[in-house]
Amino acid sequence: MPGNIMENNSASLTGKIISKPEFSHEVYGEGFYIITVEVPRLSDTYDYIPVMFSERLLPLEKFEVGKIAVIEGQFRSYNNYNSEGGHKLLLTVFARDIVILDEPDEVKASNSIYLNGFICKAPVYRTTPFGREIADILLAVNRAYNKSDYIPCIAWGRNARYASNFEIGDNIKVWGRIQSRNYQKKLPDGSVEERTAYEVSISKMEIIKNNNNKNDRQ
Repeated sequence: MPGNIMENNSASLTGKIISKPEFSHEVYGEGFYIITVEVPRLSDTYDYIPVMFSERLLPLEKFEVGKIAVIEGQFRSYNNYNSEGGHKLLLTVFARDIVILDEPDEVKASNSIYLNGFICKAPVYRTTPFGREIADILLAVNRAYNKSDYIPCIAWGRNARYASNFEIGDNIKVWGRIQSRNYQKKLPDGSVEERTAYEVSISKMEIIKNNNNKNDRQ
């Protein structure tokens, strides 16, 4: 198990606020809210990432649409249970620190994440119709109070081939960025619903070997 729980999951975002704070829930009198932050990619497209924060971080009126937010926190998962007994995994960046900039040109947009966790589902390796290699990974990342976050990750190319050999229980470290992806979900009544998935796009990974404490980096 990784030694320091707080260091297992670290996310940094800088982007434009595109939604007003929306109330999420309350814990022991402390309110939590969600905003959406727009972060540009190198490919001239954008990721739209939900960010949860405590009302005690900053006054709500500071979160103006169009302002730039610099966010440090963790990428977390939550189970959202419905009235029918089912549940859906929700993913959001949980902010530990937020700075709102008055001048958008003060800092460039950024999107980075580091995770240290365990493979909790056999990786799914596949190729696209254009021959691009992809591997889907579900990573369990330990959190305080015996909780874990379950983070979907995606690897490409040689990293995908490397990840296809991972086994359930393997301890790996990954570096990358958080990305949003739109898709269509067909419902039981035959209708189609537009949804957004969030995942970590891996740029670098490392498996932590138990034997002789050797590390393999890709």
